Amino acid sequence: MKHGKEQKNVSKKEIEKKKKRIIKIFFAILILLVIMIIAYIANDFIILENYKTTNLLINNRNVTEYLKGQVLIQDDEIYLSKQDLANFFDKYIYEDEENEKIITTYNKKIAEIGFEKNEININGSNKRINAHAIKQNDSIYLPIEELEDVYDIEINLIEDSKVLVIDSVTKEQIKAVVNGSVAVKSSKNFIARTVDRVKKGECVVVIEKNDDGYAKIRTENGKVGYIKAKKLSNEVVARQNMEEEKQIDGKVNLVWDYYSEVATAPDRKGTQIEGINVVSPSFFNINGDGKLIENIGSKGQEYINWAHDNNYKIWPMLQNAGDGMMSVTSKIMNSYENRKELIESVVNACIKYKLDGINLDFENMKKEDKDLFSRFIIELEPRMQELGLVLSVDVTAPDGSDTWSMCFDRHVIGDVADYIVFMAYDEYGASSDKAGTTAGFNWVEISLKKFLETEEIESNKIILAVPLYTRLWTEDNSGKIVKQSVVSMKDIDDTIPNNVEKIWKDDLKQNYVEYQENNNTKKMWIEDTESLKAKAGLISQYQLGGLASWEKGMETDEVWEIFEEALQ
Repeated sequence: MKHGKEQKNVSKKEIEKKKKRIIKIFFAILILLVIMIIAYIANDFIILENYKTTNLLINNRNVTEYLKGQVLIQDDEIYLSKQDLANFFDKYIYEDEENEKIITTYNKKIAEIGFEKNEININGSNKRINAHAIKQNDSIYLPIEELEDVYDIEINLIEDSKVLVIDSVTKEQIKAVVNGSVAVKSSKNFIARTVDRVKKGECVVVIEKNDDGYAKIRTENGKVGYIKAKKLSNEVVARQNMEEEKQIDGKVNLVWDYYSEVATAPDRKGTQIEGINVVSPSFFNINGDGKLIENIGSKGQEYINWAHDNNYKIWPMLQNAGDGMMSVTSKIMNSYENRKELIESVVNACIKYKLDGINLDFENMKKEDKDLFSRFIIELEPRMQELGLVLSVDVTAPDGSDTWSMCFDRHVIGDVADYIVFMAYDEYGASSDKAGTTAGFNWVEISLKKFLETEEIESNKIILAVPLYTRLWTEDNSGKIVKQSVVSMKDIDDTIPNNVEKIWKDDLKQNYVEYQENNNTKKMWIEDTESLKAKAGLISQYQLGGLASWEKGMETDEVWEIFEEALQ
């Protein structure tokens, strides 16, 4: 019995201890809650942050933690590292080691800045500045204030709060007045730290307003946080979004109008081409010295007048065609000064002849020059944008030879240029040792998917170029190719004997013929209205930017109606 009483006494003691412990915990929590509520009401939950280093705020986003270098301030100049400029503004920023310059591009500007002279060149014009590029701790730093005009930004260094604010002048900005003193909180949570305080009458930047009654703002100290939206009044749009209008409203329908370097522009007076909105005559090429050569003259000027009278945009071809041009093209691409000289010639010609753009058709280039050809596109695009001109660049299918296919970085070209034109033909071309189709549907679609999925090019920047011709192949008894010739679409029926049966190849979406002539076998994969209609259907299926066709004069009349319908 005594043992049982002892157990009861022990149990009572444990219960009493648990009660006291629970009461202590309860009061501790209660006191903590009271302190937190008082702190929230008093706006003193956490003291304002005191940064030791300068913070960087770009378009109302604190990016300090992402900096590769630091915000460097020397002799009253503010510097950002080349790596950070690449991260936030120009991913293609480039060091030209030969001339000891940094080349940077953004929208309508290309700029070069050196390491010795306080000078900057923007779109071909030199300007005196207060600082130059420097090297520090194995990194390159550029004076960001001297690049305001290049990157379309405005800069404000707030020394008291150690914040460097950078705003894009092309983005909308809304400002408002605070109608009562308030603490700016780090979040919309009931309990949140204070990042700043604003007084009645102070001006703030309104970043966003939500349906929950809160507004995200930026204070005059460069701090970003939340306040009640009702604390804002007198909201005004201090700056509106600046959006570029596209030259072509809707999809592009381009036709190449080719004539040789020794011929004159075709006479199109009194004619119209149904449905097209862009013509690309062969006005320009490169000579053996890498200089721009014009083939326009009076006939070309008449062609320009005809095109504009019919509301067609003119994007003339700039070609590097001809024997020995691989080495000439390589010489241009391997020198910034040579690239710049050619760009200036292109810009001047566009101004002189009141052109609407350029179609760059560089082929047969060295694989090792791939990145430098991309540099040429990167450096040309801002100059074209400055004038409101379109830059389209022709490329081949992703798989092929080094000098025909592997010489293009399609991802970069598609990212930088206004349009990348996929020349979806010559699947089996003049150099092929096997007879085959010029542009089978299955090959075109597979290649197109690589542009979209592997090269990650925006679909609305891709123009699909289709052939208005095919090839007639001649094989001997052993199956060896003894001859091939180009046949215009309009001449196909006159080329094939009347008694030859056409066989539909559904995977190719083409008719095929094969017949005997003089102990040889003739083969042709036909381009006609059905084959072109199938390929043109890919434009709406994959939401492409438009269609191009090579070349004017090879077609039958029906194709323009087919193309116009496909693009609608």
